[in-house]
Amino acid sequence: MSSHRPELHITAQHGVLEAPAGALFTGEQWHVFHQYRSQPDVKKNNWGHVVSADTPFNWAHRDDVLSAEAPEVQVRAGSVVAPRCGDEAELFFTSVTDEGPSIHRALLTNLSGPQSDVRREGSVVDAPVLGIDKLQDFRSPCVVPGWADEDDRSEGHGGWLMLAVAGPMSAPELVMLSSHDQQSWTLDGPLAFHGDSGLAHHPILVSPRIIRLRDEVDSHVYDVLIVTVEADGVDLSGYLVGTLRGCDFWVKTPFTQMDFGHDFTRPRNTNTVRGVTYGNNERYDAALIFGLMNGVGRLDNPATHESLRAEGWANCLSLPRLTTLQGGLLFQTPTPGLTSAIPHTAHARMWSGLIDAQEGSVTVTLLDNATGRIAATITHSGHHLQLDRSMNPLHAEDSPAEAYLISADTDSLTIIVDGSTVEVFADGGVIAMASRVYFEGICGGFDVTAEGGASILRYFEVAGEDV
Repeated sequence: MSSHRPELHITAQHGVLEAPAGALFTGEQWHVFHQYRSQPDVKKNNWGHVVSADTPFNWAHRDDVLSAEAPEVQVRAGSVVAPRCGDEAELFFTSVTDEGPSIHRALLTNLSGPQSDVRREGSVVDAPVLGIDKLQDFRSPCVVPGWADEDDRSEGHGGWLMLAVAGPMSAPELVMLSSHDQQSWTLDGPLAFHGDSGLAHHPILVSPRIIRLRDEVDSHVYDVLIVTVEADGVDLSGYLVGTLRGCDFWVKTPFTQMDFGHDFTRPRNTNTVRGVTYGNNERYDAALIFGLMNGVGRLDNPATHESLRAEGWANCLSLPRLTTLQGGLLFQTPTPGLTSAIPHTAHARMWSGLIDAQEGSVTVTLLDNATGRIAATITHSGHHLQLDRSMNPLHAEDSPAEAYLISADTDSLTIIVDGSTVEVFADGGVIAMASRVYFEGICGGFDVTAEGGASILRYFEVAGEDV
C-alpha cells in the first residue's frame, strides 16, 4: 500500500498548496493559514485554515478564511497578528487585481470555534493610500510589534512595523512601514543594509519575514531577517542576524542558508498571543517556523508531482521547527511533542542518534517496503552531510543535497520520515535538510551502518502503529 500523504505535516485536502501564509499559537491551539488552489488549472486561490490542539501535529481543516473576490484574481500570502482582544486575529494579505497587488487587512473572529467569521477591512497599503509614485505593487507583508524605544528594548513594544516587498517582480525592493493602529501606515523607506549582507549577488528577494531572538551566547536580542532568493529557477531561503533601526539593518551575520535539502522555501514564523511562550522558553528565547516543502517556489509545475497524479494533492509544509540563536547562527530542531505524536500515526518513523563521525561516516538507509530497494540515504561524515535520493526511480535525475557542518563536540543525527517527506537535523540543529522522497509503498525501516572508524554511541527509534 502506498500513501504519499504525510500524517503529521500540513497538506491541502485536494489541489495545490502554494505557500504558508501565517501561523498563530494561542497557548491552547495552533492555527496555520496557507495559500492554495483547489485544482492545478484554477487561477483563483484561497487561504486555507488548519487547527491543532496542544501540539502542532494533529491537524484538522476548517473553512477557508479568504477567497478571491471580484475584482480580485488572487489572494496571496501575508501574515497573522496575535489577537487584539479575546478570540480574534488580524490577517494581513496580498490582494491581487488586474491593476496589480496591494496589502489588505481582515479581522478573524471566533478563532477557536468550529467556524470562524471573517470581516474584510480593506486596503491598508497601496500607492494611492501612501500618496507616492515611485514605489508600486506592495505585497508579502510581515507585521510585527514595534519597539517603544529602539535603543532600549527592555522598554517593550509600541506601535507596529511592517516588512514588505514593493516594485516590479524582476527588481523587487524590501521596504519598511510603521503604524500606531495597524490601519494607517507610513512608508519609512527601502530597507538598507549596513555591513556585508551576503546578498550583493542576489537581486531578487521575496517572502521576507522578521523575528526577534535572544542570542544564547551574548544574551542580546537581535532581529533575524528571513528572505528567499529566487535564482536560476531555484528558491534559496536563508537568514541574516542584526539590529533593525527604522529602515537600517546593521548586519551581524550575513545571509546564511537555512535549509540544505531539496525542498524547503518561503518560511513563516509563528506569532503568539501576548504572554504565551513555547514550553519553558522565555520571550525571544525561541521561534517556531514552518516552510513550504518545495524547491522551486512560484516556478513549480504541480503536474510533475507524483502525489498529484496518484492522490490529487501537491506540496506540504515542513514540520514546525523550534529555532534558537547561538553565536549568531540559527539552530533548528523538531518541535517538542513529535516523539509522542509519531506512535499515534500509521506509518511515520523517526531515528535519532548520537554518533562519532570524526573519522569515517554513518549512513542511514531508507528502505521501500514495497520493493525492498533503497529510497534514499543520509550520510554524516563528520564535517559533511548528504541526503541522496538519486537511486530512487522517481528522483533519478536529482543531485544529492549536501552541506558542510561546523566543528561540534558531539555529532548527532535525527531523521523523520512521514509519507513522502524526509526531514533531517544534524549536530544539534545547526544543519537542517527537508526533501520529498516518494516510496512505492512506505518507508520500511532504517538500515544504519558505521564505517571507517565512525561509531553509533546511542540511538532510539519510534514508529507508527501499523509499522
